[in-house]
Amino acid sequence: METIEKIKKQIAENPILLYMKGSPKLPSCGFSSQASQALMQCGEPFAYVDILQNPDIRAELPAYAEWPTFPQLWVEGELIGGCDIILEMFQKGELQPLISETAAKFKTEEDASE
Repeated sequence: METIEKIKKQIAENPILLYMKGSPKLPSCGFSSQASQALMQCGEPFAYVDILQNPDIRAELPAYAEWPTFPQLWVEGELIGGCDIILEMFQKGELQPLISETAAKFKTEEDASE
């Protein structure tokens, strides 16, 4: 599968997706650590892709997203932004409702289809 196709599939299949360096439990950079901490404090599960384990995605995603840096938070197929934006939204109380509403929406859809 082409890298861009893989990225599109990941974004489509995961309503809340963080592209980061490392994992939420073992982040490999301060920005990824701060972003994943803010997301974890929202209390909903989210998917992540460790770009250090996926050099093809690390190389291709910035051009696809038109966003040069990592981490990158995607919610429902939309790029929300990087660490600064995630933290600013969290501090303003905007991240929590976005994450919880998105999680609730997709929980309902998943439960209905079972």
